[in-house]
Amino acid sequence: MKRKTTKSRSYNAVSRQAKAEETRARILAAAKAQFSERGVDSPTVYALFRSKAGLLKAIIQGTFFGSHYARVAERTQTTEDPFELLRITASISRVIFDAERVEIGLMRGVSAFSPELKSVEAEFERIRFHLQEGRARLLVKTFPAARKLGLTKVCDIMWMYTGRDIYRMLVLERGWSSNDYEEWLGLTLIQAFTRRQQWTAS
Repeated sequence: MKRKTTKSRSYNAVSRQAKAEETRARILAAAKAQFSERGVDSPTVYALFRSKAGLLKAIIQGTFFGSHYARVAERTQTTEDPFELLRITASISRVIFDAERVEIGLMRGVSAFSPELKSVEAEFERIRFHLQEGRARLLVKTFPAARKLGLTKVCDIMWMYTGRDIYRMLVLERGWSSNDYEEWLGLTLIQAFTRRQQWTAS
């Protein structure tokens, strides 16, 4: 009887890992649909994700920071033009909230009734805030108006403008197209941090 070679064992390990990831993705996709329709109550789902919060965290991570997000966010690594970075920031917000609207659906309606799920949502808001800090530092370095505001307020303002509530009001409630939202947001961010006369903190 032949013994398995190291190469063969390595291949089998990779194959098992790929199958496990495929199974996880399949369960996550099914759970996502079930979650949006009526909440989740499935032993298979809980065995993999441990809790509703664990499931929601996986769903949000895949939705917010999936392939579409990665393609847009990658553009921030290839430019140091602050105007372009602000336009990319608007694109990132559009990608995140478009994906949430399509793929998660009733998530916010459910999370409003569950402190645990609201906590997961808040965690990802903190991640979104910190991901913007590098761009905020460049704005403070580049523009006197942003420098006068200071890094903390530039971060706060950018986070506020790119938040879910503004997307919800303009796109979902007022019927703006995603393109209109993205274009407006890019111009608004540029005006907020580059114009000479603006609000200053007391």
